[in-house]
Amino acid sequence: MKAILALEDGTCFEGRSFTGKGNAGGEAIFNTGMTGYQEVLTDPSYAGQLVCMTYPLVGNYGVNLEDVESSRVQVGAFIVKECCKTPSNWRSVQSLPDYLKEHNVMGIEGIDTRALTRHLRLHGAQRAIISTDDVTPEELVARAKALPSMEGQNLTTQVCPSEPYIWSEEGRPAPVSLNSDGSYDWQGKGPRVLVYDFGIKWNILRLLAAEGLDLLVVPPSFTPEQVDKIAPHAVFLSNGPGDPATLTEVVKNVAVLADTYPLAGICLGHQILGQALGGKTYKLAFGHHGLNHPVKDLTTGRIEISSQNHGFCVDIEGIENLEITHVNLNDQTLEGFRHTKKPILAIQHHPEAGPGPHDSQYFFRRFRDMIQEATGV
Repeated sequence: MKAILALEDGTCFEGRSFTGKGNAGGEAIFNTGMTGYQEVLTDPSYAGQLVCMTYPLVGNYGVNLEDVESSRVQVGAFIVKECCKTPSNWRSVQSLPDYLKEHNVMGIEGIDTRALTRHLRLHGAQRAIISTDDVTPEELVARAKALPSMEGQNLTTQVCPSEPYIWSEEGRPAPVSLNSDGSYDWQGKGPRVLVYDFGIKWNILRLLAAEGLDLLVVPPSFTPEQVDKIAPHAVFLSNGPGDPATLTEVVKNVAVLADTYPLAGICLGHQILGQALGGKTYKLAFGHHGLNHPVKDLTTGRIEISSQNHGFCVDIEGIENLEITHVNLNDQTLEGFRHTKKPILAIQHHPEAGPGPHDSQYFFRRFRDMIQEATGV
């Protein structure tokens, strides 16, 4: 079925829908990963985005029950050069087209993904429309221009939980109830960590739990007063989608928490922490999305190949008591910082991978060691 991808600058690409009739709109971006499409599809940080995979053949190992980073497909649409409809893998339980159809997400193939990637690389991420409707390209371009820009969008509300939960031994979220006075009966013996879920990837929870941390996950609306009643040893801020500058109330809350608790953040959590400590965020031209981004850890001199997925960056230049710990070697943007007087650290890239290399997983051990040093637990 014919499908057209129209960008806001008037550029159009013709392909075929492999999920049937439909329309989808959002920010068109590209991801450089050769594998890991199932993790990409289910990463909540991709909410509101139309993801183009640069690798030409996608779907050949199908879809399984293990390699998911949330409970559903999160991308606005999926763009590939060629989609494999007959996967071959011992873990596969479903084809990629059937998986996307089940979640009502559009998938298109036959697009010249190399040309699309080059266009976005030169001109930046853009608002876009995908449609199988019998309309002119000019009309689709007009629809794309009418979409809201990623700047100014708070998308965490689309992916965050409404109630607290725990990470179960089965490797899935499980609902939990707080006491009538707002306190919580912690279940484990390890350090108590309250995790803010702005659209968290499940592998973050897996690796936090693997460090022996007792986790309680809460919505972004949790206030410092509610956190105090929970009585954690530390607070963790997750990844998530959208413009971090829109989360003004969350930033205010985190600024208060920074005076009381050890804090760590990944991706959106890194951006929130940066703002709470006095920094500002800005939009990158085309963002960092993929599994092969070189990052230098300035504290060790070690270079890591990292998994990344973000369209915004933090500027902490001139902020007192903040030390840059990581930089991106492609464009020298900030990839990590720590506070020199408080137990606070954060990184922009994804140490949990899922998908991607494991070079940065030491971050979770650093967080665990920081808690122990700050609290003695």
